[in-house]
Amino acid sequence: MIQHQLMQVLLERKVDPSAALALLCGSAAAMVVWKWLVKRQIQKKMEEARRTQDEGVKKMAKAVQQFREQVPSVQTDAILSLPLLELAERLQGGSLSPKTVLYTYLEKALEVTQQTNCLRHFIPECEEQLQEIQQQREKGLLYGIPISIKDHIGHKGHLSTCGLVQCLGTVVQEDSILVKVLKRQGAIPFAMTNVPQSLFNYDCSNPIFGQTLNPFNHQKSPGGSSGGEGALIAGGGSILGIGSDIGGSIRLPSSFCGLCGLKPTAERLSLSGASSPVSGILAVPCALGPMARDVDSLALCMKALLCQEMFQLDPTVPPIPFNEEVYSSSAPLRVGYYDTDGYFPLPPCMRRAVQETREALQAARHQLVPFSPPGIHYVMTELFLKTFFADGGRAWLDVFTGDIVDPNLKSQVNCCKIPRLGKKLLALILKPLFPRLADYLSALGGMR
Repeated sequence: MIQHQLMQVLLERKVDPSAALALLCGSAAAMVVWKWLVKRQIQKKMEEARRTQDEGVKKMAKAVQQFREQVPSVQTDAILSLPLLELAERLQGGSLSPKTVLYTYLEKALEVTQQTNCLRHFIPECEEQLQEIQQQREKGLLYGIPISIKDHIGHKGHLSTCGLVQCLGTVVQEDSILVKVLKRQGAIPFAMTNVPQSLFNYDCSNPIFGQTLNPFNHQKSPGGSSGGEGALIAGGGSILGIGSDIGGSIRLPSSFCGLCGLKPTAERLSLSGASSPVSGILAVPCALGPMARDVDSLALCMKALLCQEMFQLDPTVPPIPFNEEVYSSSAPLRVGYYDTDGYFPLPPCMRRAVQETREALQAARHQLVPFSPPGIHYVMTELFLKTFFADGGRAWLDVFTGDIVDPNLKSQVNCCKIPRLGKKLLALILKPLFPRLADYLSALGGMR
């Protein structure tokens, strides 16, 4: 386009053709060189980030080795096999030391990330946090528990990359509120886990730190966007992690990796200090939530987080503490369930899981009531997709400016780049054969 405009100007001014050709060739060469320099700059930033990651791994491996030499008799397998509630109880009682537990999980996390590439970065300040919790007057509910956090949950002195090159230069200046509360409750954040580029993918890969693998099958994905958390916890390298969820980013990795995960009601936990590459999405809010091996672990984490400290630090969080009476009650419940919503095709394994859950709940004297969710098509197309892509995906596309698009995202990015009229026509053509894809393309056309 620029070369064409330049040619028009030169012809109008009757410039010598040979001089015009030389100028055009020069401008084209300059454009090629400029693009090469931009790409090279991106590559340098990514190489530096990977180098920092490698140095962090080596440093932590050295610290673990030193601990093992000092305390060679640690029963690693016995500690790693403890459920969270029992581990917390032993730490509170003093039969296990926070230092022993921390280095046990650091060692296991090193092993798991070597196999799955689930860690974005270790948090070396975990050793300082270890000293701080031992000086606290009161032991919090998560005293001495090592905890992993998703990449975009802010931790002072570290990056929140969201898998994007543009975020590599900005170091977080203050802990997110959730991290502050975790530390106040005695938890020790020790690792930040990998995410898909822009957080907007059900896989877990980005051009900077690469692909995260499912710990049970390296040919499979751990799910996304909290895929690094899913892989680390399922591999045994963390006993409790914090992910985030808008459209399944905690629930899918938990399902893919055989874990328990909770997406709380939006704003039940503070989002302050958790970064997002796309701001302004109010109708489809993100929620932070725990991921662990069992439901009791999720309950303990929520109990610890829903405390006075959380409510004071973020007044927008409703000051409603965890209701232990309701959680511990054995009173029969009336539970609604469905095995299909009529919109998403359900695989046999999921239908079987719902059936087994129904039978287990009925055996425990709960009343199960089948129902069909109303208006799912309207909810998905009008309230979710069209709200999320009200601008036709423009804000999301902008985050890739000056970046390399991950191969797993190229099809989504290319769909967003189709002109609005093209999206609408494609949606119309594909509607009879692929109605869900047609809905997606129609939503990408943006709101009128």
